[in-house]
Amino acid sequence: MAIVVTTPTGQVGSRVVRLLLQAGVRPRVLVRDPARLDGATRARADVRRGDLTDAGFVREAVAGARTVLWVDPTPHTVEDPVEVSLRTATPLVEAARAGEVDRVVLLSSVGAEKRHGVGHIDALGGIEERLDATGAHVLHLRCAYFFTNLLLDLEGLSKGVLTTAFDPDHAMPWVDPRDIGDVAAARLLADGWQGRIVQAVHGPEDLTFHQVARILSEALDRTIQLNAVSADAVRDTLREAGLPPSAVDGIVGMTTGSRDLVPEQPRDLLTTTPTPLAGWAHARLRPLLEE
Repeated sequence: MAIVVTTPTGQVGSRVVRLLLQAGVRPRVLVRDPARLDGATRARADVRRGDLTDAGFVREAVAGARTVLWVDPTPHTVEDPVEVSLRTATPLVEAARAGEVDRVVLLSSVGAEKRHGVGHIDALGGIEERLDATGAHVLHLRCAYFFTNLLLDLEGLSKGVLTTAFDPDHAMPWVDPRDIGDVAAARLLADGWQGRIVQAVHGPEDLTFHQVARILSEALDRTIQLNAVSADAVRDTLREAGLPPSAVDGIVGMTTGSRDLVPEQPRDLLTTTPTPLAGWAHARLRPLLEE
């Protein structure tokens, strides 16, 4: 039975595909544009071309799978992102309910346990609930704040400024998406787990944004000043950029809903991954800024 990987060119999916290939598995990858896969991967994987928003494509592509890695492809900027995320996952949920899929590994998020009030993350909580009701074996990987979110503001960092609307004094888990891929691949290769499992992927330590600014200053060999802005300021900026109101709410809600969040899963052997932010920033972020 196949292992299906969605978003195989993404931060997590690309790492998962590589590890599965190295383990001797021929994964079934669902991709809108196969040209975005490198030639070696295309030659070794079962490539299915289609759009994850196409319900017919998804239902056919996941049928008969042993395990599916589901990564929600919905951009934060679309009209009503929560509704779109839930609708996009519906064919997978229906396939799991019909017994066409044995196991699902969902790339979820810290905060999904709140179910409501966390912006676009609410959709992941809803997908968790819908998958739980199918009777299939499901694993929810509740991931921490991605290191790679820092890449969204290279211009600001190049000027020595780290801007955030999060509470700068609130420590939260940070994680390298590559490490998430390692955990996901290990779970996809295993076939002994059953029922409903929630496993957080916290990264090696909880960090405040003040600490992140200090770590970046050292790793990048330049002073990084923290610029804490209000949620209202972010909302105004997004509105001025022309985003629809529901998208603005979804983006801002992820920040405001997570301000005092304490993850449901504690930090332990299973939830802690190894890559430190300092090492990632020196290896990945510093070369981009030096360019």
